[in-house]
Amino acid sequence: MTRKLPEIFTGFAVIIIAVAFLAFALSRAGEVSSGGYPLVAQFSSIGGLTVGADVKIGGVVVGHVASEHLDTTTYAAIVGLMMNDDIKVPQDSSAAITSDGLLSGDYVAVSPGGSNNMLAAGQSFPVTQSAINIEDLLGKFIFSMGSGGKSAAPGKSPAKPVAPGAATPSPTASN
Repeated sequence: MTRKLPEIFTGFAVIIIAVAFLAFALSRAGEVSSGGYPLVAQFSSIGGLTVGADVKIGGVVVGHVASEHLDTTTYAAIVGLMMNDDIKVPQDSSAAITSDGLLSGDYVAVSPGGSNNMLAAGQSFPVTQSAINIEDLLGKFIFSMGSGGKSAAPGKSPAKPVAPGAATPSPTASN
């Protein structure tokens, strides 16, 4: 059985490149940039929001979720956001947890306010909107469609179908 030397070297090269790529990917896993300034948002529910998720203004990424923890006194979810240094957020802005669609991950959407004063590092958003559970909404919609059949008003019988071409009875007063 003879083996060709170039095929063996090619196989080793592919294995070495794969191992190098795997080592690089594992070393960068979970790493997000540390630049920017911190802001805080308090939510009653964060749904599927994860550390590293985007923070967007008008659909443009302007930061990321840096931390999540539970306030054991109020049982609120406290989310730490890391905003890009070049983005200043007005003090009357709001933060909401939303998603791009049914299969995409959640992110924090910031709606800028009109104030001339900006949030300083470490300050909290005055208004927040918690995550909406899409699965629950779909379940309620499907349930309401299944039990939402029309029924006749109390004391009245449902209208009877009229055959095509037949004269429709006119409502007349009977003596």
